[in-house]
Amino acid sequence: MTDPFSESKTIVCRAGRQLLERGLVEGTWGNCSLRIDDRFMAITPSGRRYEDMIDEDIVIMDYHSLEIQGDISPSSEKKLHAEIYRSRKNINAVIHTHQPNASTVAAARRELPAILDDQAQILGPSVRCADYALPNTKKIVRTTVKALRGRYAAFMANHGAVTLGRTMEEAVTAALVLEKACRSFIEAEFIGGAKPIHRIEAWMMHKVYLFLYSRKKDKNK
Repeated sequence: MTDPFSESKTIVCRAGRQLLERGLVEGTWGNCSLRIDDRFMAITPSGRRYEDMIDEDIVIMDYHSLEIQGDISPSSEKKLHAEIYRSRKNINAVIHTHQPNASTVAAARRELPAILDDQAQILGPSVRCADYALPNTKKIVRTTVKALRGRYAAFMANHGAVTLGRTMEEAVTAALVLEKACRSFIEAEFIGGAKPIHRIEAWMMHKVYLFLYSRKKDKNK
């Protein structure tokens, strides 16, 4: 019988490597986690480089009490991950990065409208920017969770970005799509500005993706 804790550690560790390979994280910055059940999550450790990380480094944490198993400290953003799992029952994976283009938009404190079809489908009708707050504070948790309402991504002002997924694969895809959309948005500013998809159409595409397309895709695996 498969051990859900060991399996979750493997998934989180592999996701960290994927983020590193795609240039979305560097060194020890950023973090990712996976919901295991209605009590526990697996989360990347604090201060460990992604290229050196192994499954045993991943921390198992109770996202209600914030108690951990073992002696390795979890990511300093653990409270944000925990609050997302407590407030978003359909979300099973959380990724926080300082990825280049998304960080640029976060530094400008801009909201990203839906400018690409896949962005609208996967992330939602816009990507909001959470109000600035110091790292690892109650305020940054509160403002980020607020910005994520009804969305699968948000910017953290002058900090970075957060993406969500019902699976880790979906959360990683969301981070990649966000980076592509931010690059398009930044570059479009030089040629007259990006022209957004109508919010209602973007909202409809997101719902179709969530409730139809993604389910059909899973059946075809």
